[in-house]
Amino acid sequence: MAPPAPPPSRVFAELDLAPSPAPEGRVGTPALPGREVHVSGSAELSARPDRARVSLRLGSRKEAAVAARSSVSRRLQYIAQSARLRGVPEENMTVTEDFSRVENTYQMEAEVCIIFSDFGKMQNVCNLLIEKLGTSVTINPPHFYHTPEAIDTLRRQVCVAAVGNTRRKAQEVCRLFGQALGKPLLIKEEETKEWGGHIDGHLSHSADSQTLQERIQNATAYASCRVFAVFEIKGKENRRNKLL
Repeated sequence: MAPPAPPPSRVFAELDLAPSPAPEGRVGTPALPGREVHVSGSAELSARPDRARVSLRLGSRKEAAVAARSSVSRRLQYIAQSARLRGVPEENMTVTEDFSRVENTYQMEAEVCIIFSDFGKMQNVCNLLIEKLGTSVTINPPHFYHTPEAIDTLRRQVCVAAVGNTRRKAQEVCRLFGQALGKPLLIKEEETKEWGGHIDGHLSHSADSQTLQERIQNATAYASCRVFAVFEIKGKENRRNKLL
């Protein structure tokens, strides 16, 4: 589904061309009180996911309980050691174990969830485990998502970008009339939108056939913001600055 088109930008300029007289005895450009430029502008930004969760499943079914546990434990130790050696913190790994009796055998199953912030390390770890453990471990496709901090950063950045775009439009309007832009008198957020992306705790149901880049793209978050601003107009634009 294509992202919605960014909201149209509207630019309004209200210029009072009748300057007030300069104070007696003062030489220079007369003061122009109450003159304003009204502008609305927008911005749209995107953010790729900053985390990936990989789930690995392994199991063993033996006649002896000790043998079933030992088979799974050795592989769990190898997985944890491989991840640690490649810079994955211990707190980013979670292990869940399930031990049961099936007919006349003992079954040991385990699931390892590893969270990566470096997608290159993620690929290296997964490739190594596939090479060394083969079919004795099942590695599910990674689930990409955003941390709440990443989404908050995107929201702040798009608002700052919208304000910057709005100020530049106000400067363009002032230059068109040979005026100089003053300080902001009002900055108001008119509309914000967010779409796409996955957040922590939300599981993706995407097809297993997707490539890594397709999964990252599908998890990319988008945000748009439109603001309305009022700036004062200081007076005639400095000709020297204009030439520079």
